[in-house]
Amino acid sequence: MSEPNSPDSLRAGAESNEQFLSPDGSISTSEDSREQDLPDGEVIEVDVDLASVNPDLADAGTVAEIVAADREIRAEVGAPLLEMKSVTMQFGGLTALDDVSFTINRGEILGLIGPNGAGKTTAFNAMTGVYRPSSGSVEFDGRALGSIKRNEITRRGIARTFQNIRLFSDMTALENVVVGTDARHRTSVPGAILRLPRHRREEKDAIDRGMALLEFVGIGSRATHQARNLPYGDQRRLEIARALATEPKLLCLDEPAAGFNPAEKEQLQDLIRKIRDDGFTVLLIEHDMRLVMGVTDRIVVLEFGRKIAEGLPQEIAQNPAVIAAYLGVPDDATA
Repeated sequence: MSEPNSPDSLRAGAESNEQFLSPDGSISTSEDSREQDLPDGEVIEVDVDLASVNPDLADAGTVAEIVAADREIRAEVGAPLLEMKSVTMQFGGLTALDDVSFTINRGEILGLIGPNGAGKTTAFNAMTGVYRPSSGSVEFDGRALGSIKRNEITRRGIARTFQNIRLFSDMTALENVVVGTDARHRTSVPGAILRLPRHRREEKDAIDRGMALLEFVGIGSRATHQARNLPYGDQRRLEIARALATEPKLLCLDEPAAGFNPAEKEQLQDLIRKIRDDGFTVLLIEHDMRLVMGVTDRIVVLEFGRKIAEGLPQEIAQNPAVIAAYLGVPDDATA
């Protein structure tokens, strides 16, 4: 794991300028969309009084209680949570997704894999509101997502991390997580300005929950460190903690093991299992097949924008079409 201020850490803390092509043909950058990626679609000031942090949060039982206590589980384990229904995504003359359908069930870890250019990120963005499907639909918890804004998708219960880390680099780790809790706050702007009782309660709860989540992902001791100074692996964990702070029903992880060494990947695998065991549903996009095969319950495979396989990890590992897609085996060899 890299040390604070190492080249890896500085690289991870740098702001990216990733470009996105929208279905309407317009091009935006991560800088353009950065504010929209926040729970409420706006940048808020966070000033955490560390003296008010609950000193008992290092206790595992207290952490578990605070992390899980207020989440609403509205679907039974195993029931459909998110459904992609015949989703097609076109960008000009390019078809990035072609009639793709699959379901994510409550309480599972679903892996979404495929070679480069398979359409994984496009599918991911269609689920999380970055793109609107050209045809077909995405339904979450029994309701079509349609054209609702990304902050509303967050409120409905979908949270995501990014392949390129997006943290508030000048904020502390705790402040970054407190920002995430704002998705569930109900205090009005005047109430916050006047510091009415509800605002003070929500502020204290946000700090307690933020500390609990930092402990939950294993970086509680980094609470007062600026995000830019955290080791790369801890920045990844912090982004997961911030996503969990929105109290999602579905946590979407986009290449969370990128840049990790084997030991860090083992730790990440344990954390993903821990997240699922705490009641969350997880969607995982990941290139590392050992990690995917070791942690997922089911796997969906895309190639050139089409779904070519779906099943248990051991079934996918032996599927001729999947082997051909990854290894370039001629089509007639899989007949």
